[in-house]
Amino acid sequence: MKVLLVNGSPKAKGNTSIALAEMIKVFESEGVETELVHIGNKIIRGCVACQNCFKLNRCVFDDIVNEVAPKFLAADGFVVGAPVYYGSPNGTVISFLDRLFFSTSNVDKTGKVGAGIVISRRGGSSAAFDVLNKYFAITNMPIATSQYWNMAYGLTPGEVAQDGEGLQTMRTLARNMVFLMKSIAAGKENFGLPEREEPIYTHFIR
Repeated sequence: MKVLLVNGSPKAKGNTSIALAEMIKVFESEGVETELVHIGNKIIRGCVACQNCFKLNRCVFDDIVNEVAPKFLAADGFVVGAPVYYGSPNGTVISFLDRLFFSTSNVDKTGKVGAGIVISRRGGSSAAFDVLNKYFAITNMPIATSQYWNMAYGLTPGEVAQDGEGLQTMRTLARNMVFLMKSIAAGKENFGLPEREEPIYTHFIR
């Protein structure tokens, strides 16, 4: 099994990295392969709703989003780590996820386990955490949970290492992800995936 982790912080070795590293230690101890991609220092423009991805099977803006897409689709689990800016994940993460999920919307993600983690100085964590979960909830991806909301606290680089509860939350989250991924794999083998209907789109036009 493999988990793809995305560091959305502009700082490659900041507090978000520490939280993700705590999860990676658990994944590796459980025999789960991991790959960490740092996107927070990239210039990633937002989606412009051109819909060319439906024809090209990739985003029209050829950047790290297209590099990550096949890794995302091949992984059994997907973790996004983001700092909190004004009660939301930072803009780079939002642009990345908007384009990643929209440009791969023709690929079934049922059963791929998703988890978002957020790092803040103090407030806004719950709202930012909710934003990340919406990408998984709209694409048939089971959302992994922990003993508390998936958040840790710190301002200057390294401070998250002092948040004992936050780091424990990350470890618990990783263990729960492993269990969920294994359970889903066993379910696929024994029962298959849930039946999928053809999508129905309702538009109210006057």
